[in-house]
Amino acid sequence: MVDVQPFSGIRPRDDIAHQVIAPPYDVLTLEEAQALAKNEKSFVHITRSEVDLPAGTDAHSEAAYLKARDNLDQMLSDGTLMQDDEPTYYFYGQKMGEHRQVGIIAACSVAEYDKNIIKKHEYTRPDKEDDRTEHMDIINRQVGLVFLAYRAHRGLRALTKTITSEEPCWSVTTEDGVEHTLWKTPPGRVQDVRRAFDELPALYIADGHHRSAAASRVHARRMDDRSAYFLAGLFPDDELQVLAYNRVVHDLNGLDRDAFMAAVDERFHRSQGVPVPAHVRDISMYIGGEWWTIRPRAGQVVEQDPVAALDVSALQDLLLAPVLGIDNPRTSTRIDFVGGIRGPDALVDAVDNQGKAVAFHMYPTPLEQLFLVADKDKVMPPKSTWFEPKLREGVVIRSLV
Repeated sequence: MVDVQPFSGIRPRDDIAHQVIAPPYDVLTLEEAQALAKNEKSFVHITRSEVDLPAGTDAHSEAAYLKARDNLDQMLSDGTLMQDDEPTYYFYGQKMGEHRQVGIIAACSVAEYDKNIIKKHEYTRPDKEDDRTEHMDIINRQVGLVFLAYRAHRGLRALTKTITSEEPCWSVTTEDGVEHTLWKTPPGRVQDVRRAFDELPALYIADGHHRSAAASRVHARRMDDRSAYFLAGLFPDDELQVLAYNRVVHDLNGLDRDAFMAAVDERFHRSQGVPVPAHVRDISMYIGGEWWTIRPRAGQVVEQDPVAALDVSALQDLLLAPVLGIDNPRTSTRIDFVGGIRGPDALVDAVDNQGKAVAFHMYPTPLEQLFLVADKDKVMPPKSTWFEPKLREGVVIRSLV
């Protein structure tokens, strides 16, 4: 049983939602944020408020957080944003090509996060946690969705089908070709949604560990009812699209190509390959203008350990650390991580045109493996999953006052 509550959201006025919703703050370069900020209604004025301050202003400074609060207050006063009168659940649909997913925007329990009923699978960085904590505390709103997954539930699926068959509040196609749609739950169905959530045993953080940790810290400061919940988008696991998170290594750690390939062959079966692996355990390796498929030799992977059994762990434990000397991929400057949305061409370009030594295209980590790691209170290696499409910011906001 999980505690997932409706709330009275703040959201863009329906007719201008297309001008407001924006990509996640942490996927934008400063130049991209500045370009979006030419639109005075864009939500980057809240999430990347340094664009409205003198050049060089620290994005993580109190001045930036105060500017974000002022900008949000202005959007409320001029009618760009509006607050709903009654608590509800919001259904948020996304369509990317042939892929479609629908989640529910709701308020989730900080206490359940603290007790690990909302399960985690990665460490947080103190600096990013500090940033999200101060941003949330100073602007007095939760503006970014914590991306949660749950094992698909028949009752929630039926409710989703019913509610999303009605006319939406708005539907927007963003510059990346993704269609975003928002529905409000009719008042007579709100309790039905709440009761359906009561039947779930747990929730899993897909993305948003820093935001959820920040919500916990803000609640520890305030200890009031409002801060006891955080803003989240909850999606069924069977609708989510997980892409690969690929690796590019800058050099061969002093080895020549033949010595490196010999080390690979000690640990992996190697055969002529394809750019994108077709199966779990297969890894596509690009070096010297050729694609190879490598697969760990029998006994090399500890299948009983949910972390060691991950393909990204096998690559790290068998090759990146012992052969290429990348002991800590979180801090190493000799490795780059490339989101699967960029495809194998980005890996070829890194090796052929940017002087990198070798690239690895992974098979996407299955969500069930993420759930197994989280259920065992373990931590996945960095950059294990890449979710698409990304949840937009400014779709719905939750007030802390």
